[in-house]
Amino acid sequence: MTASRHRWVRGLWPVLLLTAAAFFIHGHSRSEVLPSHEALRGFPNQVGGWSGIPVIIPQEDLNVLGPGHFLERQYSDPGDPVIDLFIAYFPKQTTGDTIHSPKHCLPGSGWTPFYSKIIHVPWRRGKTLNANFYALELGSDREVVIYWFQAHGRTVASEYWAKFYLVADSLRMNRTDGALVRVITPLGGGETLASGEDRALSFTKMILPILGNYIPR
Repeated sequence: MTASRHRWVRGLWPVLLLTAAAFFIHGHSRSEVLPSHEALRGFPNQVGGWSGIPVIIPQEDLNVLGPGHFLERQYSDPGDPVIDLFIAYFPKQTTGDTIHSPKHCLPGSGWTPFYSKIIHVPWRRGKTLNANFYALELGSDREVVIYWFQAHGRTVASEYWAKFYLVADSLRMNRTDGALVRVITPLGGGETLASGEDRALSFTKMILPILGNYIPR
């Protein structure tokens, strides 16, 4: 197989997967029973030394997000840049109402990525967070972003794998619920990328044990 054909085949399978997922969830009409879980509005305002205040999500953004439950908080700790936490939980995903990836939304708002990677972060009893790490810039402003898709106790970085598990879990568990979790922190003047990454990761590790109360396993 030539290199160009190999790239074409690699690029085709995510499209096929998304198409298959769309057709499947469009025809999926069984009623779903979700495990009990706490409402997002009850997520702690205090996380370690970080104190959070609510952020009002504009109605136009809620219209784009579709039917679901959403939380945005801005956490501060004296001496550190703020951390913005956003959680979107969808109890049922249907065609046209699935999770929107920040990979597409952030550049659309003017931010340009200048560094990215997939991270695998051990955090508790053999558990590993699989997530995306992005560093972005807009003029002289810079920020780092960590985000992942979470459902049924599983975290994945790839939106394509999230769609695969959406179909698999619907068949296996009769559930299409899932969530997106995003952590953003700006880089202070002269701050290194490594320092911003450490801050975002430290906060992320603190919220990971809490999330299971609000995003059903």
